[in-house]
Amino acid sequence: MAMLEVKDLNVYYGLIHALRDVSFEVNEGEVVALIGANGAGKTTTLHTVTGLLPARSGTVLFEGKDITKKPGHEIVRLGMSHVPEGRRVFAGLTVCENLKMGAYTRPKGELEDSLAAVYQRFPRLEERKNQPAGTLSGGEQQMLAMGRALMAKPRILLLDEPSMGLSPLFVSEVFKIIQQVSATGTTVLLVEQNAKKALSIADRAYVLETGRIAGSGKASDLLCDDSIKKAYLGE
Repeated sequence: MAMLEVKDLNVYYGLIHALRDVSFEVNEGEVVALIGANGAGKTTTLHTVTGLLPARSGTVLFEGKDITKKPGHEIVRLGMSHVPEGRRVFAGLTVCENLKMGAYTRPKGELEDSLAAVYQRFPRLEERKNQPAGTLSGGEQQMLAMGRALMAKPRILLLDEPSMGLSPLFVSEVFKIIQQVSATGTTVLLVEQNAKKALSIADRAYVLETGRIAGSGKASDLLCDDSIKKAYLGE
């Protein structure tokens, strides 16, 4: 049984049909990438899966449970964390306060251990733990958004465009961290416009075009696919 299974998802913005019969699955322990151009529906897909947008029809199953109509805060409690596009940190709160916001579903007795684990993974956040989040660089804010999501101890981590707006150095660092998170047993669904980077660390991938799944396969196979190279890899 897949950890996350999306079946025939249809989503509208008013009269605009944003997602059309989108179906995909993510198995436990996998890194699955969802690639596509701007406006293809990648962010809409994540927002619908995590309860931030309603589906007109279709089903989202998480560990066999139907979560299609559950609100976002209940989905987090089930073990799903979402790192949104654009990071969305609380700019006026400190780094430490932002991280604590991510742990609201966890028992209070786990807080210090969770903080210690995040600081071990992101030493830069510990160095800046008393700084307002709004004073961090873009790369540091991305690390903070990821650390905040990990504070909930998710079974699956959904990442929306984690490389957006970052320097090449920070992009490499962020993808290295995603691999480390995966190696500890956390399942990952990665939405990313940098298709080459995404496919280089993913097990499998789906291609989203104008709200439809246009292709799927092993990430290594898609990296070598001429049509994918031409459309998404700039080759």
